[in-house]
Amino acid sequence: MTREEFIEILDDKGYSYVIEGDKIVVTNEDTVYLNTLTSLPPGVEFKNRGLVSLVSLETLPPGVVFENMGSVWLESLTSLPPGVEFRNGKGVNLNSLTRGWFEDWTGNIKGIDNKRLLNLMISKGVFI
Repeated sequence: MTREEFIEILDDKGYSYVIEGDKIVVTNEDTVYLNTLTSLPPGVEFKNRGLVSLVSLETLPPGVVFENMGSVWLESLTSLPPGVEFRNGKGVNLNSLTRGWFEDWTGNIKGIDNKRLLNLMISKGVFI
């Protein structure tokens, strides 16, 4: 998907965003439902106040950042390239990769923040 196509979808749905250099930063005041998307352009950041639902997405380009206040739904994702980062406020649903929510994944280590562990695993190429 191109940047222009993604911007058109955001405009059609009425989701607020800003352009910061080569990044598209989604700043919507609430949840962002993009359930039919199968791809995203590189350099997208989600800084909205609710959850982000991308349930049909199978891959993410490097450089996508989730810094939204709610959970992230990526149920169909089959890989996570280095450069994707999760700093969101709640859980991450990675059903196709971990069979559910990453925070409940049996591979988590007690006492280790689950998003720090997830980001480390992504940086090491575990999910590609």
